[in-house]
Amino acid sequence: MPAWVEVVLNVPVYQSFTYKNPAPGESLLGKRVEVRFGSRILIGFVIADREELPENFPLESSAVKPILRVVDKECLYGQNEADLSAWISSFYLCAQGEALSAMLPSGKRESSGPGFSFEDEEFADLAVSLSEEQTQAVRGILDAESGTPSYIYGLTGTGKTEVFLQAAEEILKQGKGVIYLVPEIALTHQVIEAVAKRFGKTAAVLHSGLTGSQKLTEWMRLRRGEARVAVGARSAVFAPIENLGLVIIDEEHDNSYKSGTTPRYHARQVAMHRCARAGCALVMGSATPSLEAWHQMKNGRIRTFTLTKRLSGGAPPEIKIVNLGGADGALSDELVTEIQATKEAGRQTILFLNRRGFTHFFRCNTCSYEMKCKNCSVPLTWHKAQGVMKCHYCGLQLAPPRSCPECGSLDVGYAGFGTEFIEDEVARTFPNLSVKRLDTDSLGEKGALKSVLDEFRSGKIDVLLGTQMIAKGLNFPGVRLVGIALADTGLHMPDFRAAERTFALIVQVAGRAGRFFPDGRVLIQTWNPRHPAIVHASKIDVEGFYDWELEQREELGFPPFSRLIRLVFRSKDQGKAEAAAEGAAKIMEKLLPGECELMGPSECPLAQVSGNWRHHLILRGKTLGPLLKAARSFQTGYKPLPGIHLEIDVDPAALL
Repeated sequence: MPAWVEVVLNVPVYQSFTYKNPAPGESLLGKRVEVRFGSRILIGFVIADREELPENFPLESSAVKPILRVVDKECLYGQNEADLSAWISSFYLCAQGEALSAMLPSGKRESSGPGFSFEDEEFADLAVSLSEEQTQAVRGILDAESGTPSYIYGLTGTGKTEVFLQAAEEILKQGKGVIYLVPEIALTHQVIEAVAKRFGKTAAVLHSGLTGSQKLTEWMRLRRGEARVAVGARSAVFAPIENLGLVIIDEEHDNSYKSGTTPRYHARQVAMHRCARAGCALVMGSATPSLEAWHQMKNGRIRTFTLTKRLSGGAPPEIKIVNLGGADGALSDELVTEIQATKEAGRQTILFLNRRGFTHFFRCNTCSYEMKCKNCSVPLTWHKAQGVMKCHYCGLQLAPPRSCPECGSLDVGYAGFGTEFIEDEVARTFPNLSVKRLDTDSLGEKGALKSVLDEFRSGKIDVLLGTQMIAKGLNFPGVRLVGIALADTGLHMPDFRAAERTFALIVQVAGRAGRFFPDGRVLIQTWNPRHPAIVHASKIDVEGFYDWELEQREELGFPPFSRLIRLVFRSKDQGKAEAAAEGAAKIMEKLLPGECELMGPSECPLAQVSGNWRHHLILRGKTLGPLLKAARSFQTGYKPLPGIHLEIDVDPAALL
């Protein structure tokens, strides 16, 4: 008779709490409950029932607070999810309640309709015949006896998605469930549609675009076994599928698989843990694997299946580097000529730039003053359509100055360019072309993304320009030309993954050209035509780039040749943030074993974000175990001063 329950809360407190069960004959494991915590009333998660109070419990039974209300009629999660949250808490150094809160849908009640429209039939017979390479890949995925993860590696358009879908079909025929992960939902809605069409009501969609109630509805369909395929972005890795047979990670290299808030988990790491526990298959895929995955593929820890043929009749595009040195404006003469030729051929153009806004930053030519955000250490971007200077980190907006705020000079201007600037230039250069911009600034209304992509697919738009929203996951037969307006955008970020990200973006964007016809053209505009990331990307030389980049990483001691844990101290008071990091470094020097290294403390490259000053220190070692032990010891004993916030990031994706 469970008279007591063990509850964890979504607060950074690293323990569970015991409350009185208001209905002692009923198990509350797997349900959310409302409890009093100090002076607050919070939602908690029951992780265990107890017939007796724990040994050495500090209170009399009469002093134990009762649960105020049980939120859920049905269990929202089971022992598997509770165990997974405990592992996340241990591995990513967060509270177990924080982990469960990130895993579970927030809705209090289910909605009347699903979050996605499905076909009526249970399965739609849409499978296409596979090439020999694809057939071998499907067989390899299903042959999981060795427990080794599989990787489907192949250039864009070589049929990775069909391999994933047919492997999923085979798993479903065995009576097991499938998790299919895609990057940010806005970028890969075509894959979502393909999964929904193929599996009908057997599929459930989990992503941030759903309301809390819709997400809860889809979650419960999976928990009850009404749906056996979970498809969605990062958090779908937690889907409550009991008899899990396969986890698919599409576009494995994508940064959005790493959470930027607590718990700072990576979906790939969580998937590996779930598959190891369930004894099921894990398959990843990309044209540009992450460097960590590539390193393991080369070392034989991940089985690799390579797809070499574009199945829809296309061929790898012809790629050319265009040196922007001395160019006036965002469109080189060569790019203008190619856009015109593409229009005359009745085909379409994609123009890519990974920067929103009109121009990059305001600059005084007299005193070199740059207009930066007062809350964040980044330049403000001019948005011409809105007539404001805007910060892309905290959202601050200011009117653009007519003279230099520092010295009063009128010799001021804007340097660099963004998607708005290019849109303006394309419209002036090609008044007869239909042009649409696709970035987060242009997508104000719900459904706007799908509407623009549908128009482009139907041929109503000649030139589609935008940020990474158009870089991957899109498959348009009419595209002949891809123009990368400025390949250098992220190349000089002070982060060890800058070259890897630049290379991947160029290769992914280039893959949009010539997917159905062997006449694709890609022009890479750059101020750094000799940079290895750009040179290798122009040849689609994946192996050559990774060899070069691995050499750099090994020499500098960065992943995959080391493991990192990052501690960030932030405060509205700059002195407090600096002092906290310095104090932590002295403690950490005593906690870290000799084979590990402490880097810092130092100011973060982005020293200020949203009014918070940020200082960090980085723990580095060959293996993660000793780093985790030291960081956990520090975390357990750390009592921050008022106004100081600590963020711990295990295996950080960026060091900005």
